[in-house]
Amino acid sequence: MTAAPTIFDTCRPRPDVLAGAAAEADFAADLARTVGGEGAYADPARFFADTWPTRGLRSLLASVLRRLGGDGGGEAAIFRLDTSFGGGKTHGLIALVHAARGMRGVADPAEFIGDAPLPRRPARVAAFDGVNADPANGRAVGDGLRARTPWGEIAYALAGPEGYERVRASDETGVAPGRDTLRELFGGEPALVLLDELAVWLRKAGGLDGGGGGQLTAFLSALFQAVQSQPGAAAVFTLAAGRDGSGTDAYAEENRRIADGLAEAASVAGRTATLLNPTAEDETARVLRRRLFESVDEEGAARAADAYRALWAVGRDALPDAAARPEAAERLREGYPLHPELLDVLTGKTATLGDFQRVRGMLRLLAAAVRQLWEEKPDRTAAIHLHHIDPGREPVRREIVTRLNQSAYDPAIDNDIAAPEGRTALAQAIDAERHAGMPPYAAWTARAIFMHTLAFNDRLKGVDPAGLRYSILAPGLDGAFIDAARKAFAERSAYLDDRPAAPLRFLAEANLTRIVQQEEARVDAGDARAELDDRIRGIFDGGTFDLVPFPAGPFDAPDEAGGRPKLVVLSSDAVAVGAAVAAPPELAARIFARKGADGAALRVFRNNLAFVAADEARLADMRRAANRRLALRELKRPERLAELAEHQRDRVRELEARSEHELAIAVQQCYRHVFYPSRSRIGESDVDLAHTAIDIHSAADKPGAGQAQTARALRDMNKLRLPEDEPDSPVFVRERTPLKKGEITTRALRDEFRRDPGLPMLVGDDVFLRGVRLGVERGDYVYRGGGLLCGPGDPQAAIRIDEQSFVLTMDYAKRKKIWPRTPEPPPDPPLPPPDTPIDVEAREGGTAPPPDVPAGAFSAEGVLPEALARCWEQARAAQAERIDTVAVRVFDANDGFALAGAVGAVSGAEKVVTFEGGYETAAGGELHVKFRGPPADAQPVREFLAPQLRAAGAQDVAAGFELVFAGGLPLAGDAAEKFTERLSRFARAAHVAVTAVARAAEAARAGFTPARDRRLS
Repeated sequence: MTAAPTIFDTCRPRPDVLAGAAAEADFAADLARTVGGEGAYADPARFFADTWPTRGLRSLLASVLRRLGGDGGGEAAIFRLDTSFGGGKTHGLIALVHAARGMRGVADPAEFIGDAPLPRRPARVAAFDGVNADPANGRAVGDGLRARTPWGEIAYALAGPEGYERVRASDETGVAPGRDTLRELFGGEPALVLLDELAVWLRKAGGLDGGGGGQLTAFLSALFQAVQSQPGAAAVFTLAAGRDGSGTDAYAEENRRIADGLAEAASVAGRTATLLNPTAEDETARVLRRRLFESVDEEGAARAADAYRALWAVGRDALPDAAARPEAAERLREGYPLHPELLDVLTGKTATLGDFQRVRGMLRLLAAAVRQLWEEKPDRTAAIHLHHIDPGREPVRREIVTRLNQSAYDPAIDNDIAAPEGRTALAQAIDAERHAGMPPYAAWTARAIFMHTLAFNDRLKGVDPAGLRYSILAPGLDGAFIDAARKAFAERSAYLDDRPAAPLRFLAEANLTRIVQQEEARVDAGDARAELDDRIRGIFDGGTFDLVPFPAGPFDAPDEAGGRPKLVVLSSDAVAVGAAVAAPPELAARIFARKGADGAALRVFRNNLAFVAADEARLADMRRAANRRLALRELKRPERLAELAEHQRDRVRELEARSEHELAIAVQQCYRHVFYPSRSRIGESDVDLAHTAIDIHSAADKPGAGQAQTARALRDMNKLRLPEDEPDSPVFVRERTPLKKGEITTRALRDEFRRDPGLPMLVGDDVFLRGVRLGVERGDYVYRGGGLLCGPGDPQAAIRIDEQSFVLTMDYAKRKKIWPRTPEPPPDPPLPPPDTPIDVEAREGGTAPPPDVPAGAFSAEGVLPEALARCWEQARAAQAERIDTVAVRVFDANDGFALAGAVGAVSGAEKVVTFEGGYETAAGGELHVKFRGPPADAQPVREFLAPQLRAAGAQDVAAGFELVFAGGLPLAGDAAEKFTERLSRFARAAHVAVTAVARAAEAARAGFTPARDRRLS
């Protein structure tokens, strides 16, 4: 696709346009001031430098100059400039003034007049401007004289005070002079009479039926006859009416009646006026470009046209037919840098407004747009589009609201398009939300729709989505963003037409969106708070936690071991969490630490509380959703629906039904901060609370299920155990609770889970009971209660939670000779036959072989540093000299993942990592895995397994680590303790087995041979 140059590389605006110094008179050509030598257009050189030589203007100048040169028969004497209001009529008359006076200082007169001769001496010029005329009081024409009529002003302009005196009576009485009187004013010299804005004067004078206006037809008849009879004389008048006499502007009636009078005057004169149009429709772009820009690179224009042509071809399915036509790109090249759609809207829609003067009005709007573009220089601006006309800029707003009398759209501009300083309009808000660092698609959308709205007839107002895309689309822009911005803006706009199938257009009155906004503003704050509190309670109620809504202090949160954990929902009026969470909220910390009416007593069961709090950044959205819910509920009442249009009633019902869902989403997206008991405190806090946040998108997936979302967040943090979850490792529980002392009641052990923030939170007792049974089955625990003793291999017993039932560690049970049960004495062995040899030494206990436990092998279970320390103690007690191998097995895959890095960093040993087990997916799929290899190869396995296990429905994956020390790990000194210290921060339950090498003498006595190349299995 052809790259498009930017307009900043190819175009150079005129200095007065860039400076915003183009005077009003520069755009609103004033014939009277120019004739009098005043204003910027009084300078011929500047005037023609700013003027594009249209076909009509060249024809007009050449014809009139030939007439002034004395051509009495070859050229017409009377010319009518016929075009719409502001279409270049006055501009053409000013060009005639300068041409009749010789075009002094103009660099290239032939560009405008061709081979027509300039006057050898300046012609007499008389110009009547109906805008500046004053029929009641008279207009000062000079020498202390005041003229009230066109003939009075023309007489003075042609022949000075003497000329006025000839027609004074006619001027004062309002009676038109005759042909001969007017011809005398020419004095036999070339003379040019210009009549502009006669319709304006006619309205001032009271119309054709009263005042001086009643003589206008007689005056025109006499003037035309006088001009035709004088070879060097010409008359040019303007009329904003069509060829059929129909008026096309604010003075339509006057123009129509003048046209009728002209027809009568022409019949009297015996010759019809030559009809000319100074600016044809296809030349408007060139006229505008010439006035706005000093220079335009034509090669750059061609490249830009090629880029747009390619862009329109690629996206033709989403664009109107106009973009697919070959002439579209050619129009862009000819009018570059002005986009064809910009010109079409200004000439085909805006120009239909009664007060819009086409060329000068377009110049004022476009000059403001050019100045803004060159001030801001937005990236990739390949042409000037409709959306570059910004009603937020004061010159543009003034033109639209004041000159075009479109003040009815003020509220739409302020609310939807461009708000006054200190406020944010809808389009600006959408761009801030969605398009940060990007082009302002929403603002461009709003501006383009607004300009399409400015038309006189309803059928012209507005644009469809394809036309809007064509209006905005440019090289480097994404059409998908244009469509998304349109949808977002249309959904939230307060002033777009909301009727079904209506085009995109603004209304002067508020639409349903605005009606809802106004109703929201009337919602009572207390009612909104009550609605919101009720909705929050409903969302966070459920079967997982006992809800504690909006506590004022510790006294509102019970301190109980039984039942379900407590979910404390903090009031958004009391607590709102910012972007950075450096500590728990003060209220949460106080409730977590204290209890009772006065908050003086210490809370016991701290691991039975979780807190949810609102997000400060989303408070406004949540409260707005509650307001909207109440507003729509109010509008849905039958008596309120009756006030709305039918299409709005259906929409209210739809929006009200949707508002329940939207409020639920807003609540859950706001209440996303979860604080839970943990030894991993937040920052430097001295409170055992950690923090996690519910993902905003997942909160929107299940609106109304606040407890479920909170439970999911806590499970993701490995903090919460639901009844269906697997219990924690019995060894882990033993080492993290008073059970490690040997014995504890089941109630006390269960209450530890409610008390200790380092343990998981349990929902109900099912997981706890299964954990006790698992410990019994694995041989880690012995259960005793109600006369029942239960250990490994026994049938499952009913575990009771009370003060008379106990859990014992296996080591404790064995030391106390509680387990195994005392067996019945075995029967005496049968006597051997009389002749059987007797192994006296064996019977006397001399040299019988030891039990089947290899010498130099030691093991222990517990928190990893403790288990290692116990192994070192056993090895030293056995007189071992150094450690040959160490094997560590952890019961939780995540612990294994955490330990893998530290094991890999141990020096002086060969290392082997194993992962073995499997998991079940939420949908019932199963995966079994077995890995054995060096730590480096284990890393990809770890990266694969970790997220899978987090998402698994059930999982049982164990991790093992084997270290073989080539020279042995000495037990003398502190080498073993340093090894322990290296792994000590992974204080999780583990099984450790080591083999040790004894001192030579003890080894030889025991028959032990070092095996340094041995590998553990």
